[in-house]
Amino acid sequence: MDLEKHDAKSRTAPALRASDADRDRIADILREALAEGRLDAEEHAERIDAVYRAKTVGELEPLVRDLPAPPPGREAPDPYRFPGEGADAGTDARPAESLVAVFSSNTRKGRWRVNRRLKAFSLFGNIEIDLTEALFEQRLTVIDAGSVFGNIEVRVPENITLRGTGSGFCGNFEVVSLEAQDPEAPVVAVNGYAVFGNVEAKPKRGRRIADLHDRLRKHLR
Repeated sequence: MDLEKHDAKSRTAPALRASDADRDRIADILREALAEGRLDAEEHAERIDAVYRAKTVGELEPLVRDLPAPPPGREAPDPYRFPGEGADAGTDARPAESLVAVFSSNTRKGRWRVNRRLKAFSLFGNIEIDLTEALFEQRLTVIDAGSVFGNIEVRVPENITLRGTGSGFCGNFEVVSLEAQDPEAPVVAVNGYAVFGNVEAKPKRGRRIADLHDRLRKHLR
């Protein structure tokens, strides 16, 4: 009887509705596979398209069945950690914010509290992330940007630090590096890829965060 219950449970599990976290997990595995050369740009684009169209967990798992899972407990090195800053410095209890545009547009701008990590994915869509009036409650903000036949634009104020790493496959990945004069200014790191698409991050001329030093120090205490 117990075996029959287990078999029944196994048959129904693939029918579970997929969550955004489920899709992000699969997308991360595909991104690693693209970076390691296990998938070419065309295969990656096809699978990413299927990820964000999937409705159930059963539709997601076959997309990474032939790919290695990331090692458990592995933590990617953080090249933007400040000297003397521990691994738990500036951690944010809130989950990463996800911005997705599939044959659509998605905009985040105005006065808003920026999470420590944002994930942006555009498939035949457009995403605009405007940080010029945002409230930074941590020193480092990481934006993971992936564009497939889409467009992602990130705008930051002129008095913060902007860095990034990424690649373009028949597309454009461009981060205009910026170093703030204030060593305690927020850092925005834009990482990702563009496949037949565009990812662009640069400062917005004339936009600056007022009282930058006092505001950031208040949140870091």
